[in-house]
Amino acid sequence: MDFLPSLPTLLAFAAATLLLAATPGPDMTLSISRALAQGKKAALFVVVGTSLGIVVHTMLVAFGISALITASPTAFLILKTGGAAYLLWLAVQAIRFGSKLTVAKVEEQKGTPLSNISSGFWVNLLNPKVIIFFMTFLPQFVSAGDPAVTQKLLFLGFCFILIGMPVNASVVFAADWLASWLQNNKKVLRGMDYTFAGVFSVFAAKILLTQAK
Repeated sequence: MDFLPSLPTLLAFAAATLLLAATPGPDMTLSISRALAQGKKAALFVVVGTSLGIVVHTMLVAFGISALITASPTAFLILKTGGAAYLLWLAVQAIRFGSKLTVAKVEEQKGTPLSNISSGFWVNLLNPKVIIFFMTFLPQFVSAGDPAVTQKLLFLGFCFILIGMPVNASVVFAADWLASWLQNNKKVLRGMDYTFAGVFSVFAAKILLTQAK
């Protein structure tokens, strides 16, 4: 099974994905808001939608990056270096500005399952940060000379979804408690910020040092 990354790579990817899934962002804010306004069932459809958005990003990155490697390994190297720089930038932003989670219980008209899926889908699909992140994050876990790079990128992208969905679903079920607890425990959010920054600084340093050899 050539599409399977090495165990250390897979473990590192899983750890980073869990951290990302637990970090507040537009998708988590939407899920919690929808759970408070329309109920947990509606919010779970939002989670389905955000996951479908990640499917699209995975397909675009997997086939786009593999085409880039075929056309120019040097360009791929530049992309990975840019990705490392972007990860460092994310780390700095996390320390400077911290996680944002502002959720209010606003009464909304009940949405259909399709409309909630659509809301989640477009939140992730059109979020520039998600687009840039996927273009820079996934390539850190493959090498330009790997003949199975497309399959590995697809595998990692779907692993991202499989790991993230249970976390997002748990957030929905705990929405009432989680919204107030996180906003009343700013030190926890700051701790997540520093953990996030540390992990991505390590990833960035690793890829930069590897390329320097």
